[in-house]
Amino acid sequence: MRVTAAHDVGKDINPLAVEGQIEGGVAMGIGYALMENLMLDQGKPLTPSLAEYILPTAKDVPPIVSIIVEDQEPTGPFGAKGVGEPATIPTAPAIINANYDAVGVRVMELPATPETVRRLLKGKDC
Repeated sequence: MRVTAAHDVGKDINPLAVEGQIEGGVAMGIGYALMENLMLDQGKPLTPSLAEYILPTAKDVPPIVSIIVEDQEPTGPFGAKGVGEPATIPTAPAIINANYDAVGVRVMELPATPETVRRLLKGKDC
């Protein structure tokens, strides 16, 4: 398995930094889709430390192929565009859609844990 992520960065001023931003964004999207579950009680976190709040590690992230698309932004500094958060946005929906294509159930609430998918499969006429 691998992730291929193509992003329009405007002018690529620092290719290594841009690639790192894309890889970090993909890792964050994987966390949102599959692991991270911030539980609240009246606005107070029930998961107050990283011991309870699960984040992806290097072992959880597949190889990432970064495709840097350059279309300079005339209003950006030196023609650059932001790449940090935009790299996060498509990852979770792509994972959820891949899950749907694979098993035929649509997860509507994140994270899509194995337990959630199993519960949805039990409710489906297979």
